[in-house]
Amino acid sequence: MKLSARANVASSFTIIKGAMIEETYAVFAAWDFERSKRDNLDRLREQNFIGASSSTWLRDVAKVLNRRFDPVGRDRSLVVLAKHGLPVEEWKPLLLWHITRDEFLVRDFLANWLFDAYDSGAFRVHADDVEKYLATIENRGGKTEHSWSEQTTRRVAAGLLKIAVDFGLLRGSVSKEFVSSHLPERSFVYLLHAMRDENLSPSKLISSRDWRLFLMRPADVEHELLRLHQYRKLEYHVAGSVVQLSLPCTSTREYAERMVA
Repeated sequence: MKLSARANVASSFTIIKGAMIEETYAVFAAWDFERSKRDNLDRLREQNFIGASSSTWLRDVAKVLNRRFDPVGRDRSLVVLAKHGLPVEEWKPLLLWHITRDEFLVRDFLANWLFDAYDSGAFRVHADDVEKYLATIENRGGKTEHSWSEQTTRRVAAGLLKIAVDFGLLRGSVSKEFVSSHLPERSFVYLLHAMRDENLSPSKLISSRDWRLFLMRPADVEHELLRLHQYRKLEYHVAGSVVQLSLPCTSTREYAERMVA
């Protein structure tokens, strides 16, 4: 999966609108691959088959999905899984992975700032801390589409924390506490395929910073690989500095088809 030209743009709009997990699942479940992306989103706006509470929210859902996803290309597997009814709890981590291929701020916030807080032993995080993080966006390789007011910065900080809550990494209302979560087995194996599709070697795959999106350290990844090897779900061997990893399928798309076969 190649990152798009917008991959370093920090969009306040998409962050404030949120994860849209249920809405995205519903839209993708009804997606028609015979029609263009524009036609599918026009049908959403015309028919409101997701039961949006207002025309404004319906318009925002279509706008966010248009910006976030490439349903016939990079994100096709995610759409296929929704169309075939993969349980949302297994689908949700995959949605996070696909969103972060093209949203710099969600990716950087989760994989770097939030993970660092978690890894340092923090018990909870606050919006004020996130606002300080947002002041460093340009130093971190990102750029905003325009200057943010103080109110926008506060809303983006709250939006990032809400996204982390929606994806099961945090919980709480005013102050957010870390949640001890575990990736569903098939979701984990899907992510292994997705990272391998990016031509990562087995050792680099295990140490990939993308696991931080799920608050996983390399040791956590290796522990899960050893468990799956034990149950013959994949093959994982380590001999000194040589790491061998054999996955069930040749690509993410093939594994996605197996998940719903």
